[in-house]
Amino acid sequence: MQNKAATMQQDGAGKGWGSGLIGVLIFSGSLPATRVAVAGFSPLFLTSARAVIAALLGAFFLVLLRQKRPERSDLGPLAIVALGVVLGFPLLTALALQHITAARSIVFVGLLPLATALFGVMRAGERPKPAFWLFSVLGAATVAGFALAHSEGGSLTGDLLMIAAILLCGLGYAEGAALSRRLGGWQVISWALLLSLPAMAVLTLLFLPASWQGIGTPAWLGLAYVSVFSMLVGFVFWYRGLALGGIAGVGQLQLLQPFFGLLLAGLLLHEPIAWTMVAVAGVVVLCVAGAKRFA
Repeated sequence: MQNKAATMQQDGAGKGWGSGLIGVLIFSGSLPATRVAVAGFSPLFLTSARAVIAALLGAFFLVLLRQKRPERSDLGPLAIVALGVVLGFPLLTALALQHITAARSIVFVGLLPLATALFGVMRAGERPKPAFWLFSVLGAATVAGFALAHSEGGSLTGDLLMIAAILLCGLGYAEGAALSRRLGGWQVISWALLLSLPAMAVLTLLFLPASWQGIGTPAWLGLAYVSVFSMLVGFVFWYRGLALGGIAGVGQLQLLQPFFGLLLAGLLLHEPIAWTMVAVAGVVVLCVAGAKRFA
């Protein structure tokens, strides 16, 4: 019986890591898509509009699948999720990308796994082994150091906005993952989006573009991507992965996100990317493997 339970636990953890990796792949397109979208939309309109679109989609599935309403005690954690991933991270990154390049913003995304792990300890009671922190810090330092050495367009304002975005996002990830163990991954992000819908709808109306003319197709595609994939679909896989595989451990998969993002920034935005990315990515993979073992 114990062997069977251990096998089931390992299977669940494996599914969690697989689901988390899909979420990371989806999120990797967020910053390049945001960079494109802010060329046609203001940061406040982009932040609110993407949340409204995702909230309407989430509400549709909640009603269609007849999901039970959250308990009153769940409203506080859902509000934290909304603050972190619905409002805080999208708005602050959109503002930051007016001052820095998408490649430079990825410097700070490299710190997100460490922030998520720290909040996982504080908010979800996880206790990774000491060796986990060694691999986590090493991975974060590797990603940040590489991206910093190969990015341009620095700005103190943009850098501070990205730091604030990472802290809020790490908190939202950890809180949502803990809550999704009871409510389910896609349900958590859907309820968080619905909770923020009234405020986001008002902001959308207040910051409507003065003119829709001149907004190019790339900006519309960027808005569509961050609304459907970054704001909703990615979280379906991400929260499921964190819940099944552990917040601190699966969260280290975000160390790979900068390299996926840098690749997209180079392909889509023609931002300069160094060949050393492949070698550094190999180091990061080793750090992720080490963190997985000791999480």
